Amino acid sequence: MSKTEWPALSPFQTGMRGRCPRCGEGHLFDGFLTLKPCCEACGLDYGFADPADGPAFFVMMFVCVPALAFALWLELAYEAPAWVHLVTTLPVVLLTCIPPLRPLKGWLVASQYFYKAEEGRLAKPAAPR
Repeated sequence: MSKTEWPALSPFQTGMRGRCPRCGEGHLFDGFLTLKPCCEACGLDYGFADPADGPAFFVMMFVCVPALAFALWLELAYEAPAWVHLVTTLPVVLLTCIPPLRPLKGWLVASQYFYKAEEGRLAKPAAPR
């Protein structure tokens, strides 16, 4: 396969596995959440990728809110002491909020590549005719 012919890979599959969105072979991450500068397999420069706070937002909205709702329910229903929250709520929050960050960041980076997302620019007004 020539360098100009890359298969169209699913951004969900490559991103969730932390693989290069172009070739699917190289690794996307250097550490837990740090992106590598480029793919070691195909050489794709990851400079285009800027998921910003996207992964954190999705985790906060879809995971942290229910986890904290659990903490509130526990407090209001049983008036649990602080040690009960440390034993129950803290592990729930940590185990539901930290693990999804990496797959979500990978999916957002792969989606940026797949859909050729770029920074928004203001369109200049059309010249009068």
